[in-house]
Amino acid sequence: MIMVGIIGTGVIAETHLKAYLSLSDRCQVVALCDIFPEKAQSMKEKYGLDAAEVYEDYNEMLKRPDLDLVSICTPPFTHLPASIACMRAGKHVLVEKPMALSLAECDEMIAVQKETGTYLGVVCQNRFTKDNQTLKALIDSKIAGRVLFGQVESFWYRGHSYYDLWWRGTWEKEGGGCIINHGVHQIDLLNWIMGPPETVTAVLTNVAHDNAETEDLSAAILTYKSGAVVTFAVNLVTHGQYQRLAFQCERAGISSPYQVTSNRSTDTGFPVDDPDTIAELEKVRESIPKSEWTKHEAQIERAIRFIENGENHPEDSADGRLALEVIMAIYQSGFTKSTVRLPLGRDSLLYDKNGIIENGKNFHAALRNVGSGNQEELK
Repeated sequence: MIMVGIIGTGVIAETHLKAYLSLSDRCQVVALCDIFPEKAQSMKEKYGLDAAEVYEDYNEMLKRPDLDLVSICTPPFTHLPASIACMRAGKHVLVEKPMALSLAECDEMIAVQKETGTYLGVVCQNRFTKDNQTLKALIDSKIAGRVLFGQVESFWYRGHSYYDLWWRGTWEKEGGGCIINHGVHQIDLLNWIMGPPETVTAVLTNVAHDNAETEDLSAAILTYKSGAVVTFAVNLVTHGQYQRLAFQCERAGISSPYQVTSNRSTDTGFPVDDPDTIAELEKVRESIPKSEWTKHEAQIERAIRFIENGENHPEDSADGRLALEVIMAIYQSGFTKSTVRLPLGRDSLLYDKNGIIENGKNFHAALRNVGSGNQEELK
């Protein structure tokens, strides 16, 4: 039985908790920590967690010898210290996205992971949906041929008051705006399918949230060694918010939400439908094993399985770092109005937090303080 603690008991923590409860034959939540302990107590009572203890200071929680795995569900600026404290205490870690605020912080976390031999996973729950797994399987099958062009859309709606919360929309605490907080999901999926890009060219702006320092809209063009080009767009102003990935390959177009189309050329170059290619792709889709779990449940089940089997899987933290690397390339391109080439080295303009704060463009002043009664870094 894996004993679990959760640091931070806000909205996303409930998603983690529900996933752990669905796996109650293999794990048990025994500790809840929040700088506002009344929030943790409320969660304990809401879900009937009679065996769970409530903590205000995670360093006290980490003294428990029975604790195996910790979910970190706190704002991004706390991910580095909380993760390192957990790993140095011999606890495995699953940290919410983004992995950290900077590549320097990611590298520090990965160094401690290697030193301690602990598991460090970064939440990428959208990899575990049926449509996204189908998309990857169909592209990996090579039946559709090489990817030529992709469109990645991460379109959300968030009202003006969304940025009233004290840490949101600041370079220092959130690390950015819609790209790092919302678009990170689709960037991770893009990396999962295409691997790292070679170059990024981007535009950043803030069109509707004058209480945030950071962007609420961005558009970028990514190029790949294969010759493929992908457009990536993210914003917080889309009515009827939706997310989509679409790839045009040599023989077919494949999208998530699931859609497959295929044309072949006539002698004159105009298209006609190609049902044979669609039939081949459909066979692959039908052969994909049905998963018992999805999204956070699937990711948490995977982390528990690793721990049960004594596995580490360092690529899980490497994937979290790669997502942030692409994000930083988008920011650097937008700030400097130039094309940025990857990988980003330690000499990158935005490698560490100071570089981000010094070079980040403040679109507006962040003057609101909702929830700021205790702004110290989570203990």
